[in-house]
Amino acid sequence: MTASAWDLTALLNAADPKAPRPQRHLWLVRLVEWLRHGERDRPASDTPRPVLRLKHLLNVLERHPEPRERIVALLARFWRETDLATLFADFGFTPRRDLWGEVAERLRLRFLPATPDTDDLATLFQLLFTDDGDAAWLRAIDEITLARLAALFAVARAGAPAPNGERPAAVATEADWRVPLLQAMTWLVSAVRAASFTPPLRQRMSPELLVDRPFEQLVRAGEALADGVLTEQPAATRQHATFLLALLDCCRRAADSVTAHLEEHGISVHIVFELEQLQARISRVESVLGVLLSDTPQRELLALLADLVTLSRERRSLRALLARQYSLLARKVAERHAETGEHYITRTRDEYRAMLRAAAGGGVVIAGTTFAKFGVLALGLAPFWAGFGAGLNYALSFLLIHLMHWTVATKQPAMTAPAMAEKLANVNDAAAVEGFVDEVAHLVRSQIAGIAGNLALVVPVVVAVQMLAWWLAGRPLVSEADARYVLHSITLLGPTLFFAAFTGVLLFASSLVAGWVENWFVYHRLDSALTHHPGLVARIGAPRAARWAAWWRHNISGLAANVSLGLMLGLVPTLLAFVGLPIEVRHVTLSTGQLAAAASTLGWNTLTQPGFWWCASALLFTGLLNLGVSFWLALRVALRSRGITLHDQRRLYAAIRARLRARPRSFLLPE
Repeated sequence: MTASAWDLTALLNAADPKAPRPQRHLWLVRLVEWLRHGERDRPASDTPRPVLRLKHLLNVLERHPEPRERIVALLARFWRETDLATLFADFGFTPRRDLWGEVAERLRLRFLPATPDTDDLATLFQLLFTDDGDAAWLRAIDEITLARLAALFAVARAGAPAPNGERPAAVATEADWRVPLLQAMTWLVSAVRAASFTPPLRQRMSPELLVDRPFEQLVRAGEALADGVLTEQPAATRQHATFLLALLDCCRRAADSVTAHLEEHGISVHIVFELEQLQARISRVESVLGVLLSDTPQRELLALLADLVTLSRERRSLRALLARQYSLLARKVAERHAETGEHYITRTRDEYRAMLRAAAGGGVVIAGTTFAKFGVLALGLAPFWAGFGAGLNYALSFLLIHLMHWTVATKQPAMTAPAMAEKLANVNDAAAVEGFVDEVAHLVRSQIAGIAGNLALVVPVVVAVQMLAWWLAGRPLVSEADARYVLHSITLLGPTLFFAAFTGVLLFASSLVAGWVENWFVYHRLDSALTHHPGLVARIGAPRAARWAAWWRHNISGLAANVSLGLMLGLVPTLLAFVGLPIEVRHVTLSTGQLAAAASTLGWNTLTQPGFWWCASALLFTGLLNLGVSFWLALRVALRSRGITLHDQRRLYAAIRARLRARPRSFLLPE
């Protein structure tokens, strides 16, 4: 006798219908483990190993009446004492209608063990099917084996002898396999109806799709169908089923209309999560009806169970949940920034020259920012307040640049990537890919113009201010000690490249903050609130209130991006140093201004020293990393928002390389 046969003999001998509930449920868990044992070994046929073992189990039970009677009695108690409907009605849905409730639930499922001492089949189900391959072998059960398995359960449902030797006094309907499914359907339609009445969803559904009140009719239609099934009225059952399916289709279309409202008026992840739960419940009702109304209910039920097994594995994945939410937020951030990003991409010579002028204005402001930073450091403040002062200096400078309609080159990539992704509505279209490559070339030219304009003014303005200080006060604004520290800190021989890449991450993070703040502004309709606010209208008048609201709506993203970036550049290094991570920021325009100030303090002989040129060469890589890292992260968000796969991304990168080889000048100057 084989080892697996000995395992089965021990397993069958352990089946005890009189055992306490935890032991009986653990026996079922061991039974599924036995079926799964050796699943990864390649079987002699194409049939999965668990299916072969299931056939062997049924053969043994058909040849040996004694273990068959005990297992049938055990399954009979399982049928009578377990709440089967919860598996179909509740499994996969969080009891709390919010995203963080589901996050907590998944963490619990992932790290806390479940108890077999339960009458809830939804809980027991997760103990039974714990392998990623369980759904595949369940679907692979053939028709003959499925019929034999169904016959075994039918005997158990009909009422095997109870543990005390007497037959259970159950009415005939309690043995009907459809009863748990009908109960689940009733609970599901009630849950769908209740969810549709919650204000966040009800207020966002299209009124035209709610004229016939489909959600309000669900419960009555479900009860009528259940009565028709249990009273064996085929004609009435078909009529009620057709009506219920039509109602569900209307409900789904009404639920889908919420998405259009959110895209126009702002996203809430909690509303989206609740909407997904509603849509999933509608689909579950349809799946349950598919089992009840099918000519082959055994196969449909097995397919539903396999789907629930797949869902069970997915519900343990926190990454899958957050990935869906990230994809949604990525789309909204991309859409919120796409229009803004268009202003940072130059396509013609006139736009290219306009970008140079705007970047030159930004360079003048950054020159003042450079001296203000040295002034903050000269105050000798505590680390936190020094970081806060530096962040406030950056934030005010970036705000001034924004309000003057000037630009800082490194602020462009996080804005431009979503605008570029707008060109990828169909990544399989060669024209769309070519348009995307055109946008990349336009972007690179824009970055060159932005950096050139910034640096063209920041260096001469800083040097001019230093020379003026020498002439008026007899000494520069930047001390010699600070100047030597600059040469020591921004050199290519130190951790400058890492710090520059980290600064690129902060640039990207500021774009996320801007997208979130703008979405929050739109979601809460603050522009409308400002337009019609009685106090504001009374003080400045309705026309000015409307213009004020429109100004905030147009500028909220830029204000949030600039303030958040400035504060992060100043405070994040201070906070990281507090926990022992000595990470600094390296911004190409600011670093250039600091180097110019240091050189003008130490004298022109500095230009002959290797240390100066190591710093100058570091500026090139600092600019590349500032731009490259922030653009790469923003582009990943934008591509994720479009659902573009890794294979398609490789095609895009190959197209960019081909353009670079064929027309390199297009990346430098407008054609």
